Amino acid sequence: MSDTPHCYRHPGRETLVSCSECGRPICEECMTFAPVGIKCPDHAGVGAARRAPSPQRTARQAQHTIAGLEAPATVGLVALNVLVYLVTVYQGAGVSAPGGNLFTSWQLVGTDVGDGDWYRLVTAMFLHASLLHLAFNMLALYWLGTVVEQALGSSRFLLLYFVSGIAGSAGALLLSNPSQPTVGASGAIYGIMGALLVLEYMATGSFAGQALGLIVLNLALTFAIPNISVGGHLGGLIGGILATFALAHFRYARPRSLGPALVGLIMVASLLVAYVRVESYV
Repeated sequence: MSDTPHCYRHPGRETLVSCSECGRPICEECMTFAPVGIKCPDHAGVGAARRAPSPQRTARQAQHTIAGLEAPATVGLVALNVLVYLVTVYQGAGVSAPGGNLFTSWQLVGTDVGDGDWYRLVTAMFLHASLLHLAFNMLALYWLGTVVEQALGSSRFLLLYFVSGIAGSAGALLLSNPSQPTVGASGAIYGIMGALLVLEYMATGSFAGQALGLIVLNLALTFAIPNISVGGHLGGLIGGILATFALAHFRYARPRSLGPALVGLIMVASLLVAYVRVESYV
């Protein structure tokens, strides 16, 4: 029998998210995003009575946290990004000047993709141009990714991450100069922001929440700061919204593979956009 907790309102739904007030497990439809955590419907109102967490749930949650199992995919992605950065620092010119063979062969350049280097749509997600670039992206990935991974599950979160990243790469190709290199996990991170927007809407029935505010603020910075891939951010955001809707809305549909299959179609559409774009270089 699975040790994964089940939503107290929907016993058939597994979840790793718990109410910050009472500690009871809740699925994505029961989540309410609050300034101090995610709450269940019973404690979403202002001034709701505080209920002591269940000892069993508290112990299980503490065990998962200590073991690093609350969001293992998020932690793994952060570690992988840091490892790749260290390699590019070693091959490059210093801590804030990564470079070398790995950086050159992995960065996203439209003309190289047109020559057949399609793998760059994925590998560019793991490169960063400076220590500050890496720090901001990894902070956002850990902060936002932990919440989304607990809501969707690790496998669906990884699917969301990579589809958003590929959609971001397609967007970068679409709006960037063919010879301009693009690197960074921002496309995938914007996809996670899009996921939060969908999850918050499913929980509250409104888009006017914290997730939308976060997206608007970051998009404002995207357009205000030079040398930022607007196409990468917009592509990742759109990919994340569509992918999360497919994964969350059809999570309990039959067959269970319907949601992931729809995400696969989003990936195919992103690759098609990239293909049409690089073909236009000829």
